[in-house]
Amino acid sequence: MNQHNNGWDDVERTAQVVGSRERLPFLGEDQFDERHFTAMEQLRVLYGYPEGMPLAPFFATLAHSPEFFAGYIDLGVTASIRSALPARVRELAILRTGWLHGAPYLWGEHVQSVRDRILTGEEIERITQGAQAEGWDELDRAVLRAAEDLHEDSMICDETWDILARHLDERQLLELPLLVGHYVMTAYLQNSLRTRLTDNNPDGLATR
Repeated sequence: MNQHNNGWDDVERTAQVVGSRERLPFLGEDQFDERHFTAMEQLRVLYGYPEGMPLAPFFATLAHSPEFFAGYIDLGVTASIRSALPARVRELAILRTGWLHGAPYLWGEHVQSVRDRILTGEEIERITQGAQAEGWDELDRAVLRAAEDLHEDSMICDETWDILARHLDERQLLELPLLVGHYVMTAYLQNSLRTRLTDNNPDGLATR
């Protein structure tokens, strides 16, 4: 088992966060209004949801707030398919953020979606160790360190920023903390709601 630097291991933390049941009930589509359905069209484009497929647990709970449901999905789609950041940079930042916040749903879903496509299993394991682990190139290490800086001090330090600026343009530099902030919010939401893990992600933080 991997131990977080705050003292939890992946299996115990997953059990702690997920708990015995969700804190809010899922909403069905019969309880949705136009704001929900408009936002869901973006989800179907992003994830390839077939018509009539039920929403994933997180979204079915988030639907309790139509305004935030729509705004959250719009930002998430922007972060996923409209960002100027390369896919590898995005996923390194997202996964390190998910790990630092002990977020089983976020971590497991992203590992399942990127493993052997954007990141190797070995690299995913190394993300749990962070920027100090051996084997990262300069940009990878700086992206991980940026997520760690934001977690520790709510800002990217000068040394990390200077390294990032050698590899990323101005738009990308702006988008990196926006991306991390979005997924910090995601971790807060999913952890606080005790969002149920999906069949695709049964192991949460233990997923490799």
